[in-house]
Amino acid sequence: MKSANPPSTNKAAILAALLLPVTYCAQGFAQETDPAAAADVAKQLANPIASLISVPLQFNWDEDFGLDDGGSLFKLNVQPVIPVSISDDWNLISRTILPIVDQDGFPFNDYSEFGLSDTTQSFFFSPKAPTASGWIWGAGPVLLLPTATDDFLGSEKWGAGPTAVALKQSGPWTIGMLANHLWSFAGDEKRADVNATYLQPFLSYVTASHTTFNINTESTYDWEGDAWSVPINLQVFQLIKVGKQLMQVGGGVRYWAESPDAGPEGWGWRINVVFVFPR
Repeated sequence: MKSANPPSTNKAAILAALLLPVTYCAQGFAQETDPAAAADVAKQLANPIASLISVPLQFNWDEDFGLDDGGSLFKLNVQPVIPVSISDDWNLISRTILPIVDQDGFPFNDYSEFGLSDTTQSFFFSPKAPTASGWIWGAGPVLLLPTATDDFLGSEKWGAGPTAVALKQSGPWTIGMLANHLWSFAGDEKRADVNATYLQPFLSYVTASHTTFNINTESTYDWEGDAWSVPINLQVFQLIKVGKQLMQVGGGVRYWAESPDAGPEGWGWRINVVFVFPR
């Protein structure tokens, strides 16, 4: 049976194996890539609705799940972002979140699951040009798709609602907010309805060496359960090139400021690997 809490040395080894090559690759990237072009890509990556194709792989680790705090969760979010030009003035940006989950000791002790969770699919209609005051924005529908391969990995509900994002970029700074709300409208009648608000305020700073410092929250309010989930994420990313492939790699830590009774507690970590395809 899998251990619900892998030793901290294992976690440190994973982090080291993934992040040690960053310094070497970043040095080569700085020598081979036009600085202005690299700075523009780094700035676009701080914008959730930039006209830039990217495929982020987001590795997350959290623990202390369950009423006895014995559960743990490893989640890989596959998050392709695909912009499509639909007119001279407008883009349609598709953002998908497909979670692959390895869950231990939750919702029951001595119980584990591995597989897909529910998919979140967002579409943003966004003007190609910022407003006169410099704001970039987009809005559209968000869908919840019951793609979970195990009853305990998803809601078994279909859901839909609105989503929107607004941000402003000034020099190296990006500040903004992404939000959505999902209501379930079909699915297993025995399962709880979905009625949840998601709020993601974010602040980023990009250095001259194309390093991005980011702080955000990815807060969710469950109106059915009357409970907040509030993780605070501190992250650092570096733009690099591996062969001919442009990438952004990095990671950080997360602190759960608020969570439901059976939700995660304390600290977690995240590693990001983003494949970038500039036009």
